[in-house]
Amino acid sequence: MPARSLEIGSAGMRTARTIEILRTERGLSQRQLADRMTLLGHPTSNTMLSRIERAQRRCDVDDLVAIAEALRVPPLTLLQGPIAT
Repeated sequence: MPARSLEIGSAGMRTARTIEILRTERGLSQRQLADRMTLLGHPTSNTMLSRIERAQRRCDVDDLVAIAEALRVPPLTLLQGPIAT
C-alpha cells in the first residue's frame, strides 16, 4: 500500500486560516488558546498551534474539537471557513 500524502488539502488550509481568524478576533495569543485547550484536557503548546495555523501540521479530529471548544464555536465553524460580514 502506498504511503499517504502528508500534504494539507484545501479543507485543511481553510480550517487553519479560520482558526487564526477566530483566535485573533477574540484577542487571544497562541499561548492563551493553547492554555485554554490544556485546561479543557487537551494538552497543547503554542508551537503546535502555530504549526496548525501555518498549515505545517495537520489538525486531527481531536485537535479540531479541542480548538473549537476553546474558541467556543462548533467544530463545523472551523471546517466551513470564515464567514464574510
